[in-house]
Amino acid sequence: MTNVALLGYGRFGAAMASLLRDADVDVRAFDPRSPVPDEMRVASIPELVRDRDFVIVAVPVTAMPRAFAAMRPLLAPSQIVVDVGSVKLGPSAAMNESFGAAIPWVATHPLFGPISLSRGERPLVAVVCPNATHPAAVERVVALYERIGCTVVLEDEATHDRNMAWTHALAFFVAKGMLDAAVPLDIPYAPPSFQALARTVEAARSDAGHLYAALHRENPYAAEARRKLVEALVAADQNLSGSDGMAPPPSSSLVLLPSTARSQALRETRDLIDDLDREIVELLGRRAQLARRAAREKAKLGRPVRDPEREAELFEARRRWAAERGLDPASVHEIFDAILRFSRRLQHEEPIDGAD
Repeated sequence: MTNVALLGYGRFGAAMASLLRDADVDVRAFDPRSPVPDEMRVASIPELVRDRDFVIVAVPVTAMPRAFAAMRPLLAPSQIVVDVGSVKLGPSAAMNESFGAAIPWVATHPLFGPISLSRGERPLVAVVCPNATHPAAVERVVALYERIGCTVVLEDEATHDRNMAWTHALAFFVAKGMLDAAVPLDIPYAPPSFQALARTVEAARSDAGHLYAALHRENPYAAEARRKLVEALVAADQNLSGSDGMAPPPSSSLVLLPSTARSQALRETRDLIDDLDREIVELLGRRAQLARRAAREKAKLGRPVRDPEREAELFEARRRWAAERGLDPASVHEIFDAILRFSRRLQHEEPIDGAD
């Protein structure tokens, strides 16, 4: 059986441990600052890394060099050290300094977190950085990520950090600005464009503060991305207010010219329907993951899989939601009845309680 030592059991470490254990990977964990479940907890770093195939370091990026240095005398060439930091140039340099060619090491970034896992979002994606010194270790780490259900992207450290500067770091930067500006996030009639922003803000707010700092202070490309965004926003603000010496753009320039034919409107509508259907399929995948989780938890508790009372409550709530939105409750009931049948068929002879 593959086995893993997990140094760090914060929110991400706990989520990673759950994925590994679901894939029948033996996990041992140590974190002096966070509670670790009894079945995984060990009392020291030497006990943690002893005879482990993989040592996954899930501590803040700024603490990684110290962690690598502390475990270096304890490791053997048969073991592989893996970091899961949100930036890659710094941790890669620190691992190379501590382990070099003597101990295999691989830099990685799982592009998921506790929130995405709790929502059952799929597919999971992990970036793995090629390592010319330890190519066999890279192959084994890729296999480990694939075992826990990840799609793996191979990307060098610099490319990763540039991409994260324009995506992960800027998303947190915008979210921080919206939070500091006290932008209301719970307006019930907010358009979909704002709802997407609000979800980003909520996701960023739930992550630890050290992640926001690491995304910007440890990523050498983040400052340039911030500067370009701020300059563009200031220029747009000045242009809209006319303070840049130019007349504000006419309102007509912000609206599509009325030259689209009716066939174009139909085509755009069908494209939007396709986009929505794709989202529905993705949501079904997430619901299936949550149904499997519910089945596992019920098995642990010795509870029956089917729950007629829960199903009745589910159908009643969905019919009510349908009525509130002007939809036919009976038709919506039929849709959710099909969804429950779909969920139960996922495990064939071990039906899932789709109501959960």
